[in-house]
Amino acid sequence: MSQPSAPTPDSTSHPAAASGPDSGNPWAGGGTLFAGFLLLVDGVLGVIKGVAGIATNDVYAAVNDYVFKFNVTTWGWIHLILGVVLIFVGWGILKGATWARAVGIALVSLNLIANFMWLPYTPIWAIVTIAIDVFIIWALCTDRSRPAF
Repeated sequence: MSQPSAPTPDSTSHPAAASGPDSGNPWAGGGTLFAGFLLLVDGVLGVIKGVAGIATNDVYAAVNDYVFKFNVTTWGWIHLILGVVLIFVGWGILKGATWARAVGIALVSLNLIANFMWLPYTPIWAIVTIAIDVFIIWALCTDRSRPAF
C-alpha cells in the first residue's frame, strides 16, 4: 500500500523560487537598459557641448574668476572626447557586454566631475547632465542580474 507523496514544489509554479535570492532588483534591471539609452543620450549631449565649445569661444558664458577656468575650446575637446567614449560604452551596455558596466561607472563618474567643473559656464545644462549621470551610476551599480566584472 503506497501513500500519496506530497507534491514537490516546482520552480515554475512559484515566481520567487525561479528568481532566486541574488537575481537582482527588477527596477535596477530595467534601469540598466534605460541607463544604456541615457549613456547614448549623454554622449550625444557631450558631443554637442564639445562641438559648440570648439566652434566658437563666445558661445558659453564668460567666467571671470574660477578655479577650474580653462579656455572654452579646451572644455569643448574634453566634452567631445568624453561624449564619443560614452556613446561607445552606452552601445556596449545595450549589447550586454560585461566590460561596459564597469567602464560605464568609471567614465560616467568622470563625466559627472567634468560637468560639475563646467557648472559656471552652463548651469542648467550641467545640472541636468549631473542628474542623468547619478541615475546611470545607480542603475549600473545596483543591477545584479548579470555579473558586473
